[in-house]
Amino acid sequence: MAAKRDYYEVLGVERSSSFEEIKVAYRNLAKKYHPDLNPGDPEAEQRFKEAAEAYEVLSDREKRQRYDRFGHAGLQGAGVHDFRNATTDDVMSMFGEIFGSSLFGDLFRHAARGGATGPRRGQDLLARVELTLEEAVRGVTKTLELRRSEICPDCRGTGARRGSKPVVCHYCGGRGQVVHSRGFFQVATTCPSCKGKGQRIADPCPTCRGSGRVVVPTTVTIPLPPGVDSGEWYRVPRQGEVGDLGGERGDLRVQVHVKPHPFFERDGLNLVTQVPISFAQAALGADLQVPTLDGAQTLTIPRGTQSGEVFRIKGQGVPERGGRTRGDLLVEVVVEIPRELNPRQEELIRELAELEHENVSPRRKSFLEKVRDFFSAESSGSPSPPEDRP
Repeated sequence: MAAKRDYYEVLGVERSSSFEEIKVAYRNLAKKYHPDLNPGDPEAEQRFKEAAEAYEVLSDREKRQRYDRFGHAGLQGAGVHDFRNATTDDVMSMFGEIFGSSLFGDLFRHAARGGATGPRRGQDLLARVELTLEEAVRGVTKTLELRRSEICPDCRGTGARRGSKPVVCHYCGGRGQVVHSRGFFQVATTCPSCKGKGQRIADPCPTCRGSGRVVVPTTVTIPLPPGVDSGEWYRVPRQGEVGDLGGERGDLRVQVHVKPHPFFERDGLNLVTQVPISFAQAALGADLQVPTLDGAQTLTIPRGTQSGEVFRIKGQGVPERGGRTRGDLLVEVVVEIPRELNPRQEELIRELAELEHENVSPRRKSFLEKVRDFFSAESSGSPSPPEDRP
């Protein structure tokens, strides 16, 4: 097991910090790393528990003095919890009883309503939806098929066979919690017998086997706005798992994945595509039919276009979220060199090569002159002339 970090470092406070400063620091960390706000994140859960352990020590004068003098070794036998293997309910119940629900506000509201026996919000569900690029750009409504828990129709969520009722848990007396003495404090933790429900099922419902829940298939409609991108998460309220003891449903959290497109790639609000052109089109200019998501458009390529040049078609990209603007389509032209030539094509290109040799452009002439000067200098043994720079 990894060594424990310094408690002051965990809470981000100085060793001279007051109790109120420590309390505020812990409240902020508890809210930041609370598992309900970080579903499926084990690191956040461990940070949440680590902060609780640090607060338990630094908020107690005697334990803090022992820790300041001897470190973690000085707390052996001092009744300090090791929260690394505790449940989240244990952590919330402990501090809800000791410090009151006002320490965490709404985050621990269920503790103020009687601990684990009060209504609990259902868990969030996670799903993934795949879109085409056209759907992502224009917006789309998707229907997802899910399997989620619902209240058992036979026992109506009690978990007991129809005609019977749950009985009070004798271990905790129906409180859902058991109390342990920790020095001067009494610490309440979740009852291990009834798991915090305060009652036990003597005659379980055969339909749900005493859980009060059944898993059923369902469909959920998700409206996605124009401009959605891969990796984004969307929350659909109250479409998650059903809550306990009348608690509200959790949410459905949907991650978007946009499938690759055969012609376009996305770059922010712009779309990027490549269009091949011939040597003749690049040299003489041409009007090209370019694909867009709204159909083909004409793009004029000027004379002397070089391979790799990019042309912009306004307003053919991705719409801005919640705005009226739309990105552009960036068209990169790539000059294709033919791999095979017929006799007439080869004759014309050779003729062009001869013309280029006789009528050399200034840049080409300068390069050839540099080559001649270099080899002339090499044969004479004299140093080569300095390179001309534009």
